[in-house]
Amino acid sequence: MTEPALAARRAGVDLNEGGASACGTFGELLQGVLPDGTDFLATFPITHGTRAWFRYDRSGPLRVYPANRTKSLRLARAMLATGGADGGGSLILDTDLLVGKGLASSSADLVATARAVGGVLGLDVSPSGVEDWLRPIEPTDGVMHTGVVLFEHRKVRLRTRLGTVPPATVVAVDEGGLVDTVTHNRRARRVPPALAAEYARLADDLTAAVGGQDLAAVGAVATRSAVLNQRWLPKRNLDALIRIAGDLGAAGVVCTHSGTMTGLLLDAGDPGHAEVLSAARAACARLPGTTSVYRSAAVPGSTHAL
Repeated sequence: MTEPALAARRAGVDLNEGGASACGTFGELLQGVLPDGTDFLATFPITHGTRAWFRYDRSGPLRVYPANRTKSLRLARAMLATGGADGGGSLILDTDLLVGKGLASSSADLVATARAVGGVLGLDVSPSGVEDWLRPIEPTDGVMHTGVVLFEHRKVRLRTRLGTVPPATVVAVDEGGLVDTVTHNRRARRVPPALAAEYARLADDLTAAVGGQDLAAVGAVATRSAVLNQRWLPKRNLDALIRIAGDLGAAGVVCTHSGTMTGLLLDAGDPGHAEVLSAARAACARLPGTTSVYRSAAVPGSTHAL
């Protein structure tokens, strides 16, 4: 005798808790403005990220931990209202992304929140659905999408999927301080037509580089973008890191365009990677700032297990 089929679980009734995660991004491989005036960036997913856990309680209230994650609280409240769910619940966020450094910590919090809360309530948490949830909150990095994407961060809208980069390591130098990404991205930028045309060419070059799995070509675009970004948020270590990249044969330099970090982009698949990584760490340790290491996300869009 066969067992009867299980009834479908009812979101918010039987399935009343769940978790999700979202990766961060080490700044951007490219960020600029296109000839049509569109602000865009290219994500660089890393293994650091945010994990969210939500437990629904129909008797409320809604609480978030840590309590300073007010944007995630606002998002969860909006999702509960849209889903017609009474009450609230507990939302717990855990992250290993530094705040104010350009690693998409706020975006990762929000994407993980949307996935966790939406999963429990039975709401749309597809990448485009998450875009819709986040758009009223703030300009957002494209970490709701897998792999490297060109993303219109002010409009919170996907532009182009590029694919994934070969395994890479970033040896980063944090120059210190904090940058409010939302405030920084709201500042008006005058981008001359020639510069906008260069950004368009760089976007094409990056598309070809990622498609061809050419990390050196990816690094060339990232380095040029970091140089161009000096006019808006200069990094005092950039010139030194470009010289070190040349000395070590690194793929290039990548920066957090709206943050405080710049790093050497290394090919993690190179047979001599361990030696180059050691030399890179030693060279970066001699620069002013704090040195750390990040790795590209092994699985597109993934981060640590919950």
